[in-house]
Amino acid sequence: MARRWVFPTALVLAALAGAAHAAERPVGEGPFGLAWGPMDRIDTPSMVDREANLTGLYYLHDRPLASGPDTVEVVLVVCREEGLQQVVWVGRPLDVAAHATARDAVRREGVLRYGEPRPGPVPGSLEWPAGRTVLATRTMPDGTSELVMSASGPDYAACSESHRAATGHPAEAHVADLLGSGVP
Repeated sequence: MARRWVFPTALVLAALAGAAHAAERPVGEGPFGLAWGPMDRIDTPSMVDREANLTGLYYLHDRPLASGPDTVEVVLVVCREEGLQQVVWVGRPLDVAAHATARDAVRREGVLRYGEPRPGPVPGSLEWPAGRTVLATRTMPDGTSELVMSASGPDYAACSESHRAATGHPAEAHVADLLGSGVP
């Protein structure tokens, strides 16, 4: 499941706070109008990847969840027992100035929603624990940068621990691979 995951600029945090196609027992609002937990319906993804208890649903720019002008890809991570527990958004490549502007806009929106961020799990990243949201940057070979946002559901830790038991690595390793930061 070593795929790329991403989120759009200022609209990202807005989308990362929506409410979804929830099954019978919704457990809170997730990004893009989704709900954390079991799902009873999903839009057709561009591709699907499975590893142990995780199913990654990848939506490339040609699919509804990822069709925004600033979006390259959206990934939904669905856990066997816990349902939807992570949404990852990857933004389009930006030059230095555009990246700085977009990152600042997302940071300001995050502060409005969740308060001041703390340093995140990878160098240069930001984390809003109250929103279970991380904003990071991925540098591309051509020198451009992509914003990457990850929002996690309330049962993500349990899902990740089950994944570690089955594979030897936590679910977080997949986002770490995306950012090139290695396994946490």
